Amino acid sequence: MNNKVIWITGGSSGIGKALAYKFANEGWQVALSARREELLNEISKSNNNIHSFPLDVLDVEKCKEVFNKIVSKFENIDIAVFSTGIHDPNSERKLNLESIRKIMETNFFGTMNSINSVYNYFKEKKSGHISIVSSVAGYRGLPIAGAYCASKSALISYAESLYFDMKRFNVRVSVINPGFIKTPMTDQNPFPMPMIASPEFAAEEMFKGLTKSKSFEIHFPKKFTFIMKILKIMPNWLYLKLIKKGMKLI
Repeated sequence: MNNKVIWITGGSSGIGKALAYKFANEGWQVALSARREELLNEISKSNNNIHSFPLDVLDVEKCKEVFNKIVSKFENIDIAVFSTGIHDPNSERKLNLESIRKIMETNFFGTMNSINSVYNYFKEKKSGHISIVSSVAGYRGLPIAGAYCASKSALISYAESLYFDMKRFNVRVSVINPGFIKTPMTDQNPFPMPMIASPEFAAEEMFKGLTKSKSFEIHFPKKFTFIMKILKIMPNWLYLKLIKKGMKLI
């Protein structure tokens, strides 16, 4: 049995679920967390290498408690992938403070709560890997996605800072920036999504990036993410002009 262990949050559907199956099928022990316990239990019953650890990442103390349970069970964690995220394109069409706060609390502070639970463990262990799932939406501001883009941009910046903090302790930090992946979250988008890929494709790319590469950023699908990288470095006047033209699709 492979004694390597990965902890994945946001694992009841979408990218997190696909990633759990990928690592489990590669022989890893997977500690899988999400709020929806019934879905976690279904997933864990379908694969002996996946183990359910229900968690609401907004509860900072519960994050610590679940992390301690995982360490107690497996005596080790090699990789922690924090992929909790929500988006509400309907409410983003207007300034909705309640929705903005919910998105920031879940996407950014929920991830911070998760990182907080493993921070000292990896520092003292002097090995391991913390990976934060952000998005190419964090590169620049996009229409009807203000809070989502802001939350993902914050995660990218934080991952960069955390990289320097943890490198001194031989702990790898990476950020994962997918393009459009077909999930229950992207199913809400009321516009065409170019080069949209499957969760299984995302899981394959993430597995390679997490286990076979040392890169800080893991991004995919490359044809799409390279376009986004060009937009990222584009002068503001040109970027705003191009996106304004594209808004007729929304």
